[in-house]
This record gives sequence, structure tokens and C-alpha cells, in this order.
Amino acid sequence: LTLFLARLVRSWVKKIGLKYEHLDDTLFIFLSKLASTTIQILGVVFVLQRFGFETTSIVALLGAAGLAIGLALQGTLSNFAAGIMLIIFRPFKQGDFISVSSNMGTVEEISIFTTVLSTTDNLQLIIPNGQIWGTAITNYSVNKVRRMDIIFSVAYDTDLSKAETILSEIADAEGRVHKKPPPLIKVQSLGNSSVDILFRVWCNSSDYFLLKLDLTRQVKETF
Repeated sequence: LTLFLARLVRSWVKKIGLKYEHLDDTLFIFLSKLASTTIQILGVVFVLQRFGFETTSIVALLGAAGLAIGLALQGTLSNFAAGIMLIIFRPFKQGDFISVSSNMGTVEEISIFTTVLSTTDNLQLIIPNGQIWGTAITNYSVNKVRRMDIIFSVAYDTDLSKAETILSEIADAEGRVHKKPPPLIKVQSLGNSSVDILFRVWCNSSDYFLLKLDLTRQVKETF
């Protein structure tokens, strides 16, 4: 009866995660195994009690063993708890490009204990979930539109109106630059040996990196 009930509960919990798309499969697969194991342990204790065995000491032993394991696996349990939080609150999902703990990459897998990233140079990076949940997370994939700020420095004797006109024409000619919000081109600061002009445009997040490189080259060649 214990084994039958354990299989039934395990199957039922797993089906809940598979039935609803907004629920994470990884979490419910783990919970199904945990529920099944718990039922089996309780069943064994109950059967031993029915056969006349003293189970009080067994329960105390299990409690002591659980405490010892918990103390020995503090870091692992911290990663486990962080993994549960990541799966429930979903600050990022598989396929998102994120920056966390001074690392950047595309999320390949979110497990209970670790998160796997694929870096821009195609390396696999495995980060414990405790390090992710306890620090700031930047998700570059959530918003489809991003703002780009580039500073261009020109000499003090430069015709600033002409420089701003050139930058405006480059922004208008570049198809990847959004027209709304319109580009912002203004003098930002006066350096020791240059005038710094802020070149602010909006673009699709997927175009950001290449567009920034292309605009920098276009401005240099046009200037």
C-alpha cells in the first residue's frame, strides 16, 4: 500500500507541473520525488511499528541524521533554496541573456542547485544558485527595446552645431535606430581637452551590440 501510494502521489504531483505551462517542470519533478520518498519512509516506520518494533528511537535517529546532514550541507541547501526562489519568481528564463556575478551569458538550464550559462565566447559557465539569488541580476532579454548612450569627444574649436547635425543625419539614415523616442544629441560635459557630446538613441535589444559598433565607425568616418 505504501509503494502504491508513493507512486500515485509522485505521478499526481508530476502531472500538475506538466499540465500547466506557467508552472516549472523541474520544480514539480523534484517535489514528486520528495513526496514519494517521504511516504515510503513513513510507511516503513508504520510497518515496523505494527510488527512490534520500537520506532521512537528510529524517528529520533532520522531527526538527528537530518539535522547532521543539514549542517553539513548548508551551502548546498542554500543553493537549493535559491533554486526554488529562481524557479518560482522567474527573474529570467531559459534563452535569456543575463549578467550576474560579473558574468554574462545566455541561460541554457535552470536546475535546483545550479544555473548554466553559455558565454559569448561559447564557454559553459555553471553558477551555484546561491550566488545568483544573492546578487543583482541584469536581464537584457526582458525588454524588446533598449536605450543606447555613446559619448563622442570633439576638439574645443569644433563647430558644435555642425557636429550635432552630422550625428542627427547619421541617426536618421540608420534603419535600426528608432524614430520614437527621437534621438537626443546634446553637449554633456566640458573635458580638459575636449567637448563631450551625448549621442542617445533607441533600438531593438537584438540590434544593440552590433549597432553600437557600426554607429561608432560611421561617426568616426563622417567626422
